Amino acid sequence: MKSWLLLAALLALTGIAFAISFRLYQKFKAHPAIQALLHPLVTGPLLVTGVLLLCGIDYSLYRQANSPFFFLLGTATVALAIPLHQQFHHIRQLASPLMATLLFGATFAVISALGIAWLLGATPETLVSLAPKSVTTPIALGIAEKVGGAPGLTAGIVVFTGVIGAILGPLLFSKLGVTDERIIGFVTGICAHGVGTTRAFEISSRCGAFSSLGLGLTGALTALVLPWILLWFF
Repeated sequence: MKSWLLLAALLALTGIAFAISFRLYQKFKAHPAIQALLHPLVTGPLLVTGVLLLCGIDYSLYRQANSPFFFLLGTATVALAIPLHQQFHHIRQLASPLMATLLFGATFAVISALGIAWLLGATPETLVSLAPKSVTTPIALGIAEKVGGAPGLTAGIVVFTGVIGAILGPLLFSKLGVTDERIIGFVTGICAHGVGTTRAFEISSRCGAFSSLGLGLTGALTALVLPWILLWFF
């Protein structure tokens, strides 16, 4: 009975941490720079980590308790097809530039991650765990398991990549003078997957739809090609 109560408490902990983080995020809506740093996927995990460390609870137990949320990740990803369908008539007109951007962005994401990690002396297991860093979590975990990576490390780096993209992406686009929501959305989806897509929907539904497209195409391309490349080299 105690174990079930602990699992239920850990599941509730995730919801409580998110509610507190989201409220804090909304409170600083008038200050975009501060708000970006207080993204729920930054403050939420910090709150959860603090509680786990204070209580001496192992992460594996926390993950077991939150398995319903891991299952819902896939469902949420599929649901992104709805805004994508609504913008499909715009997407068809931009097929060629979108595909060129996809191929470059997805390839560079893998090469840059592997190159930097290799130069820093990462082990083969670490390298294959980092490779799918720009793919949404359900797909990235599947790739990591197939090629012998560490799912825990993959999940952490995927979330980190998404948070950095969601925080710095809008600021970078602003500095570069990029205002086209289609470009912002598509590039954000390629580089920052689900977390970035959430941020893109805060800009507009069109930006979110193009981010969903970038997320989906990057996930499909990476899932089909990356495991073969990694198994060949490692």
